[in-house]
Amino acid sequence: MAFSLAACGKGSSSGDSAQTDANGTTTLKLWTHNAGNDKELAAINQVVTDYNGSQTKYKVEVQAFPQDSYNTSVTAAAASKSLPCILDVDGPNVPNWAWAGYLAPLDGLDDQISKFLPSVVGKYNDKNYAVGYYDVALIMEARKSALEENGIRIPTADQPWTKDEFAAALAAIKASGKWANALDMQTGNTGEWWPYAYSPFLQSFGGDLINRDDYASADGVLNGPAAVEWANWFHALAADGDMPLKSGADPAQDFLNGKTAILYNGSWGAEPARASAIADDILFLPSIDLGQGPKIGGGSWQWAVSQGCAAPDGALDYMKFALQDKYVASVSEATGTIPATDAAAAMVPGYEPGGDNDIFRQYSKQFALVRPVTPGYPFIATTFTKTAQDILNGADPQQALDQAVADIDANQKSNNNFQ
Repeated sequence: MAFSLAACGKGSSSGDSAQTDANGTTTLKLWTHNAGNDKELAAINQVVTDYNGSQTKYKVEVQAFPQDSYNTSVTAAAASKSLPCILDVDGPNVPNWAWAGYLAPLDGLDDQISKFLPSVVGKYNDKNYAVGYYDVALIMEARKSALEENGIRIPTADQPWTKDEFAAALAAIKASGKWANALDMQTGNTGEWWPYAYSPFLQSFGGDLINRDDYASADGVLNGPAAVEWANWFHALAADGDMPLKSGADPAQDFLNGKTAILYNGSWGAEPARASAIADDILFLPSIDLGQGPKIGGGSWQWAVSQGCAAPDGALDYMKFALQDKYVASVSEATGTIPATDAAAAMVPGYEPGGDNDIFRQYSKQFALVRPVTPGYPFIATTFTKTAQDILNGADPQQALDQAVADIDANQKSNNNFQ
């Protein structure tokens, strides 16, 4: 699963985002990050084909970009006032792009959007700016045999492992001598994985990346007692040998090959795990309750309308069409992700109530917490990433967290708290 960030400056967009021909048909440009992702791109192209065939007033034209260069392309287009009418955006970036003037509110779609999982709706200043077809859920992927042989309770969504239970489980697995890694938290991953994957543990301790009452300061939540407790816990996992300081090149394969007993992974790992030779020995478990209940990251790629679209009514008409349950189902099925509406979930094999994948949807509903809804999130994310890496490598937790708070607060203040 790849993640990306963009840091944006104020701007707006206009230009040739929509053009009308002699027949009165207005062409709307649509940009997506899905070049190279054949299945998802094919599903999006089918939505567009169906829309174009459903009426003659508008024609949507798709342009796909590689994910690695997508955000750069969007920010460059915004600077030159040439954004398309319709574009996708990584969920945590929505507040930044809305604040920067890239996105327009999705006016008139609130009733339709209300049926979607809260974690897939991109908001800013209490308005809906984006909505996605799917989400994913962080999980503990575990070898059933490792738990049973060591007398470890199999947790459930209603009764997840506590901090003490998790520590005892890792100690027992490590003492058995059968596993090179009792745990692998995929610390070799880069970019958005760090805040997406590890800030939920901070939040489960009772801390956070920033105070969500007003998003003005991280003081007290990112450097208070709960945050320091998280930092000490996170560092100790590697220092005590429960997990590698830096995971290998392919942690998922290490898990499937019998090197690792418990892998911190996501619902995207279920399909390859079920196709493996050890499928019958794999459990997909909830994350840990470190004091304030399990928390997992929420929010994936979402769809939005640009502020400068020359034909906003057409863009919103497409969005209304594209958000039908059947398209939510087709895109989520193509991507192997959690369908964003109940009706769509019923259409996707495995995600129906009681289906093999329904548990991931339940984890998302119960535990997902979106990343901070502030335009300052890209800076917060990179700051947290550096801080967490420093802590894992032995930096003093209080000093590292205090510095992170100082940096985040200065950034928020310098932008007038992004109001």
